Amino acid sequence: MWLKQLTVLNFKNYTEATLHFAPDVNAFTGANGAGKTNLLDAIHYLSLCKSFFNPVDSQQIRRDADWFMVQGEFDKDGQPDTVACSLKRNQKKQFKKNKKAYTRLADHIGLFPLVMVSPSDSAIVSDGSEERRRFVDSVISQTDLAYLDGLIAYNKCLVQRNSLLKQATKSGVLDRSLLEVLDMQLVEFGVPIFEKRQAFMAEFIPEFDNHYRFLTDTAETVSLVYESQLMRGSFAALLEQHLERDRLLERTTAGIHKDDLLFAIHGDMPLKKFGSQGQQKSFLIALKLAQYSFLHRRKGFKPLLLLDDIFDKLDDHRTRKLMQMVSDDDFGQIFLTDTDSTRIKRIFEEINRDVRVFGIDNGTAHQSEAHG
Repeated sequence: MWLKQLTVLNFKNYTEATLHFAPDVNAFTGANGAGKTNLLDAIHYLSLCKSFFNPVDSQQIRRDADWFMVQGEFDKDGQPDTVACSLKRNQKKQFKKNKKAYTRLADHIGLFPLVMVSPSDSAIVSDGSEERRRFVDSVISQTDLAYLDGLIAYNKCLVQRNSLLKQATKSGVLDRSLLEVLDMQLVEFGVPIFEKRQAFMAEFIPEFDNHYRFLTDTAETVSLVYESQLMRGSFAALLEQHLERDRLLERTTAGIHKDDLLFAIHGDMPLKKFGSQGQQKSFLIALKLAQYSFLHRRKGFKPLLLLDDIFDKLDDHRTRKLMQMVSDDDFGQIFLTDTDSTRIKRIFEEINRDVRVFGIDNGTAHQSEAHG
């Protein structure tokens, strides 16, 4: 699978642009703020129906415009598909494949799988467990629509249970019959999610280890561990055990919404505290490349790989290792951004790989000649 053409209209800092891509490597180069990353985000829209960086769709509309549109032409084993996303201010987002609108955006997820590697991934290490759960959920959801539906249902039920706990504090009375129903629903939706996360991590961790070892030449020892309260008892029992605490805090303190990933380096030292910027970035890139390998194996074809400003904080050795890795036959079409077009040309000349370079300047794009 590859993206042949991208058209953006009134998207972020672009008034209008159409780009024709190579099936292997495409690079967007230009100064910071020129609009390189915005093109990656447009591609992300086509795959996952939303921005990678900003959840508010209306904020993707170019200033002083009333709407935006992103359209892409894909090739899947010689079969063309046109995907289009558009939004008018104060209206619902429209998403179409081959001119046919979706009734549920969730039905599109996974058809054109994609992996984005970005500086904002640092939140997976530095921020709370919600970021790490979001990473796991985003990977599994691209291969399992039932998982995504179950997650939506679980979160809806969780909101209702938390609302019930707040009402109980105000009234002094807890509706036990409603609580029992909500607890049963949480268990019904939550246990399959936990089991799928467990199975995913068992398959994912060896992939991660392989990518990290290749990137770093096994210079450091790192570990990735999945942690869940459901490993220590049945979900129903946990809800009962935590009820008094839940009533005091007015929120549900046990469940899959508390799951986490533990990142460590040099044994059991937290990566967040003891890993250098380069080590943390290598860890994150290995996570994303493992995501790519997982999606490739499950989907049976190669996803798109988007690399945003990845050379920052990587030394030359790790940069070369990364480019060697993503340029082999295990990876398909690649899009990357960099401020230095000379560096892009040099790197791909060294590994003898063609790259199509697009110069980006204040919301305009022009194609340079291919290099390799």
